[in-house]
Amino acid sequence: MNKRIKGLMAVAAGFVLAGCASLPSSAELDALTDRIVKASFRDEGMAKVDRVLATDETNRLCSQADASGKPLDEATAKRIEEANLKAVKWPSDGKFLGDWKQGEAIAQSGRGMTWTDDAKVASGGNCYNCHQISKEEISFGTLGPSLYNYGKIRGVKDPSDPASRAMVEYTWGKIWNAKAYNACSNMPRAGHAGVLNETQVRHIVALLLDPASPVNK
Repeated sequence: MNKRIKGLMAVAAGFVLAGCASLPSSAELDALTDRIVKASFRDEGMAKVDRVLATDETNRLCSQADASGKPLDEATAKRIEEANLKAVKWPSDGKFLGDWKQGEAIAQSGRGMTWTDDAKVASGGNCYNCHQISKEEISFGTLGPSLYNYGKIRGVKDPSDPASRAMVEYTWGKIWNAKAYNACSNMPRAGHAGVLNETQVRHIVALLLDPASPVNK
């Protein structure tokens, strides 16, 4: 353990020993935490310390709400959702659907974003970690809702039909930046955070909405 980390730990211990009469403020604790993280971790490959420390208003406010056990007030939640909706990058060529087969491969893949990964190789979506998507898959998480029959349940028989436009756009936006629709959603902001690129999002939208996809069979 280097001297810098020992010093920071001594500061933290001092806060505890000082007793309730002189507890540090939230801002002081946040600053100390940042200093400890910076002193304890290092950049390694594509995994950078800034990934842990970098935050925006959305993450900051949602983290504070989670820590306090009190949900965001309606006005703040609406403001966050509106800001994130504006940040959604819509398909540059106007095409929302790609190849559902490639979408399935992306949904199955959990690789990427670790220090041993090549930053030049696209990451996976890891969608099955939280969702059931196709009935053939026997291993899936339940943190998120089942997406099996996603398009069928929502009445999307032909994604190119203007009547389905709103659902197609919603699906894209939800994958790109879930907080545009639920301020403190647990779903990763896959496109916004750079985990998935535009082409990958297009393929996952196809997986969910294409009538030929096993999701809608």
